[in-house]
Amino acid sequence: MSAPLLLASASPRRRELLERVGLRVEVQPANVDEREQAGEDPTAYVARIARTKAISIARRSESWVLAADTTVTLDGAILGKAESPEEAAKMLRWLSDKTHQVLTAFVLIGERDDKTVIREGLVSTDVTFIELDAGTLADYVASGEWRGKAGAYAIQGIGAALVREVRGSVTNVIGLPLAEVLAALREVGGPHPKLAAGTAA
Repeated sequence: MSAPLLLASASPRRRELLERVGLRVEVQPANVDEREQAGEDPTAYVARIARTKAISIARRSESWVLAADTTVTLDGAILGKAESPEEAAKMLRWLSDKTHQVLTAFVLIGERDDKTVIREGLVSTDVTFIELDAGTLADYVASGEWRGKAGAYAIQGIGAALVREVRGSVTNVIGLPLAEVLAALREVGGPHPKLAAGTAA
């Protein structure tokens, strides 16, 4: 049996997406400083974090490693994970009735023909929110789903009710652009999905 794909992330959503298409996944979260640097734009930020995660795990393994980082951005600002209900409400009010971008950078590192292969990708998806009235906003914040979520919402959960339109990869908004990652795995000769062995939603 081939070695599993090492996922340098504790995100249950990323693991679920990969296992859904029949990939064997072993989770090895990377412990890195995810604070943004002064003047860092959102694209550079997610690329740096994903690369740092991948390298930190690849140093300790001979298996293929996948790392990713996702952020929400509006008007060039990075909207990370809210630390309080008040911060979540502030983010959601800002996103209300606007189109924002969800950016995910991913990095694959592995060995092929005795050479280290690195493949990086970046996917952007446009997400348009409905106009949030005060009652809907307060109700969603009270749900607590915003905790630990970039931009303070989860499109795969209750947060779907806040979204009017998605243009681009839906799985990217969940946390991993699945089609693009699978294409990269094929190109580098990494682990292959087995759709028939996958898990239905």
